[in-house]
Amino acid sequence: MILAILAALSAAAANLPTTIAPPAVDSRAIKAQLDEARNAAESGRFDQARLMISRAIAAGASPGDADRAVADLDFASGKFAEALALYQQLLAGTPNDRVMLERAGIAAFRSGDVKLAGTLTDRATAVPGASWRAWNALGAVADLNRDWATADRAYEKAQQLAPDRPEIVNNRAWSRLLRGDWAGARQDLERAAQLAPKSTRIANNLELARDALAADLPSRLPGEGDGEWAARLNDAGVAAQLLGDRKRAIAAFTQALEASGTWYERAANNLEAAENR
Repeated sequence: MILAILAALSAAAANLPTTIAPPAVDSRAIKAQLDEARNAAESGRFDQARLMISRAIAAGASPGDADRAVADLDFASGKFAEALALYQQLLAGTPNDRVMLERAGIAAFRSGDVKLAGTLTDRATAVPGASWRAWNALGAVADLNRDWATADRAYEKAQQLAPDRPEIVNNRAWSRLLRGDWAGARQDLERAAQLAPKSTRIANNLELARDALAADLPSRLPGEGDGEWAARLNDAGVAAQLLGDRKRAIAAFTQALEASGTWYERAANNLEAAENR
C-alpha cells in the first residue's frame, strides 16, 4: 500500500514544472508609466517622476527606456551635466534622435561646454523636424562664437517656427547687444516684453538697452534700494563702455559706488578697467 502511494506521488511530481515562470512584462503599461513620468518632470513634479520611474524599472523597464526617462528628468530638473552624460550614451545607439540631440545640445550649453553644444545643436538642426528650441540653442552657441551669420539664420528659423516665443526674441536682442546694435536690441526687447510682461529678466534687459541709448544716467526710482540702484548704474556703465563712451561709463561706475553704501565689487572692478583704458 505504501509503495503504491509513493509511486503515485512520484508520478504526480514528474508532471510538475521544474521552474516557476516569471510574470509577463506588460511593455505597453511600462511605456505609459514612463511617459507619465516625463510629463510629471516637465511639469515640475520631480519627486513623482522619480517614483514612477522607479516603479517602471521594478516592473521590468528596459535599461535604455529607463535611462532615457532618467535623462529627461535630470534635464527638466536642471541637472544638465548628468542629463548630458546619459544622452550621449543613448545617442551612441540612436544618433539621429531629434529630441535627444536637442536636449543634449542645450544641456552641453548650460554646462559650459560650448564646443560640444555647437556640435550637438548642428546635428539637431540637421534632422528633419527640428524644433524652435534647437534653432534657438544654435543661435545662442553662435553668439558665443561671434558667428553672427549663423546666429541670424538660427534665430530667423526659430521665429518662423514659433513667432510668439519671448525666449527667441530676447536671445536675438542679446545677439544684437553683443554687436553694439543697441537700437535693434531695444526694439526686440520691447517686443519680448509685450510677449512676456511678467519676465523680470526681459524687463532688466530692456532697461539696460534703453539706458545705453539715453543721454543721461538712470535716475533713482521711487522706493528703490541702494543696492538695486547701484546695480542699475553699473549696468548703465557697462552699456556706455560697450558703446565707447568712456566718460559716461566712468561716471556711471562712480555713482554706483557712491549709491551702494558699501564697496560694490562689480562697479569697482568696472571703474578700474574703464579708467585704465
